[in-house]
Amino acid sequence: MTNVGDPPQYFWCIKHNRVEHGDDKCPSKFLLGPYPSPADAEQALSRVKERNEQWEEEDARWSGDPS
Repeated sequence: MTNVGDPPQYFWCIKHNRVEHGDDKCPSKFLLGPYPSPADAEQALSRVKERNEQWEEEDARWSGDPS
């Protein structure tokens, strides 16, 4: 339930591969977000991929891996 005046929140559902919001959204274990817009929620998986790649590069640098 949202309070009057609260901005809407959107989530990416990894179970259904779609944007969800409001009371009809899946349980939180299936959701990424919240995001301020449906367009931001649609980009959730690409952001996860980008961040994972960055973290892997940082881990490699930290451990001294030259690749």
